[in-house]
Order: sequence, then structure tokens, then C-alpha cells
Amino acid sequence: MKHTPFPFKYHGWAGLGLICFVEFCLLAQHRIHFAYKISVWATPLCWLGYVMFLDAVIFKLKGNSLLCNRRREFYIQMPLSIAFWLLFEFYNLHLVNWEYHGLPENKIELCIGMGLAFAMIMPGMFQTAELLETLHFFDRFRIANLRVSNRIIYSSIVLGFFFIMAPLLISSDYARYLFGLVWTGYVMIFDPIVYSSKGDSLLKDLEEGRLSRILSLFMGGYICGFLWEFWNYWAASKWVYTAPFMRDVKIFEMPVAGFLGFGPFAWEYFCFYHFCKLIGLRYQANSK
Repeated sequence: MKHTPFPFKYHGWAGLGLICFVEFCLLAQHRIHFAYKISVWATPLCWLGYVMFLDAVIFKLKGNSLLCNRRREFYIQMPLSIAFWLLFEFYNLHLVNWEYHGLPENKIELCIGMGLAFAMIMPGMFQTAELLETLHFFDRFRIANLRVSNRIIYSSIVLGFFFIMAPLLISSDYARYLFGLVWTGYVMIFDPIVYSSKGDSLLKDLEEGRLSRILSLFMGGYICGFLWEFWNYWAASKWVYTAPFMRDVKIFEMPVAGFLGFGPFAWEYFCFYHFCKLIGLRYQANSK
């Protein structure tokens, strides 16, 4: 029986058009007033367009995507994405690794723009990883099945707790060098808990010797990181890094040393999301 190809959804063209429009505004921001206004919103608008376009590509490839078939999941991801990023903003109050320039003075506009930008972090990384998995980029990569013991689980949680607390308990002068601990600590806490509760975890993948999802998330983090920094670089409203390491060796605004964190950052979002799903399932079970 001949397979009927899946269509490329219209929201994919809309997303691609949105990115092209914003790119034009970035180029013309110093010559056209409305282009400057749009360039203030460049990162959240480009990221929204990216999510829309990528979703249509994924649907075209397999007939199932976040915005077409799993929209409820998308609506859950957005507030969770904001909440988890605000946790990193809390750390940054002490570590001072980045700051924002050119933000809108209107508080409503500021909240909408930053809210949209933060809300697209999780869907963007997850869709990028899903595309890589759909294309079977890392299917051939396997390892010997990991035996996940209680020692591994407890040691990971204890070490992860140390990682997330240490930067907050020392002077800001030294803590600002330790953001790498924050980028990895929550993986070491959330994932063993989810695994122990029979949830969807990266440890379960390792136990079965599968690396496809782990590597797809890891690479997806770097792809998204590159695009974030690319769109941020020319935006009128942007973030600038003040981290004290390798300031002169950068990928756009991001020091190379900091860019290395985008891979583990995707793992953290995955583990946080499935930890929240686990809590939600337990709440539903207790409510019945």
C-alpha cells in the first residue's frame, strides 16, 4: 500500500516568514523606526517562528508533532519553561554571569516579551531533539547496559544537591565561576528521582544501553544555543555576558566556556519537565 506523504502545515510557513521578517527588521533597525521596534522583540519572535517552523517539519516527517497532535503538552511546557528559567535568573542575582541591555521601559511590554522568550526555551530544545531523533541521527550509538544501583542514585542526588547549593553559599566573587555546577546539578537530582519512581528518565535509557535521546537532547541544546546567541547578537534588546572567564573568545555574545553549558542545559530542562510530570501524575492519582 502506497504511503500518503504528510503535508507541510501552514504554521510552518508562517514561522519561517516571521523569522525572515524579523531578520529584515534587524538589518533595517537603524534606518526604519518600526524596524527598530520589532528588533527589540527579535529573540522571542524569532524563537516563536523557529518553534512553528520546526513543528511543521516534524509533522511532515512523521505525521505527529507538538503543535498538531500534542497541543496540551505544549501549553504545559510553556509555563514550566518560564518557571525553570526564573530559577536560573535567581542564581544570576548572586553569580552575575549576564545582564540585559535595551529592555523596553513599558513594564507590560517587558513582561510579555521576556515571558514569550522564556516560554519558548523548553519547546524549542525539545523539538530540536525530536527532529534529530526523527532523522535517526544517533540510533547507532549504544553502550553496555548500565546497572543502576541505589548507590548510584543516592550518590547522584547528594552530589547534585552540593552542586546547586555551593554557588549560593560562597562569596559572589568566587561563586560567579561556578555556574557550571548549576548547569549540571539539577540533572543529578531530578533524573534519579524520576527513574526511581518509574518515570521517563535518562538513567532508564542508559540502563537499556540507548544513547539516541541523550545525544539528541545534548546536540539540540547546542543547536538552540547557537541560534539564541545568533539572534541575540544583533537585537536591540539583548543579554550580555559578564562571566569572568574567556571574555575575549566568544560565539557572538557568549564566551566559549559558557557555550559548553548548552548541552547539559537541555538535559536539565528534560529532567525538570519529567519531574514535574511525575508530580502531576501523583497528584491526579491522589485526587481520585
